[in-house]
Amino acid sequence: MTTTLDNPKALLDLVGHELGRTDWREITQEQVNRFADATGDHQWIHTDPDRAVAGPFGTTIAHGYLTLSLTPIVLAEVLAIDHLGMAVNYGVNKVRFPAPVPVGAELRATVTLTAAVEKPAGIEAVFTLTYEIRGGTRPVCVAEVVVVYR
Repeated sequence: MTTTLDNPKALLDLVGHELGRTDWREITQEQVNRFADATGDHQWIHTDPDRAVAGPFGTTIAHGYLTLSLTPIVLAEVLAIDHLGMAVNYGVNKVRFPAPVPVGAELRATVTLTAAVEKPAGIEAVFTLTYEIRGGTRPVCVAEVVVVYR
């Protein structure tokens, strides 16, 4: 589901509302390996499937920050703003990774607009993204991200 707005100021009226949920997307070993290359984090629980079988998760797992890095894709899937000059990632207020994302798992996110304030730089919006895996019992990532829209 995508929420479509005419302009960034329309966010002010949606505080507290769920904006949508993404489609499921599989997390692949190739994606995890590319993320490891980009960040230099080659810990075996992420990149060594043979060793990971005997590890605590029984398989390789995605980096928590890989999940968080999907934020721009997630926001673009659930929110469209027609008359938008630009959107700038402003930061993260809080992020937690309560459960692992096994490679091969399907992941999706639910987005709620937690706050929106008009500031000189534009509309500062705070979104809560709750990521889950298909069949999971706990969220795999809960993040409060801030974006400024102009």
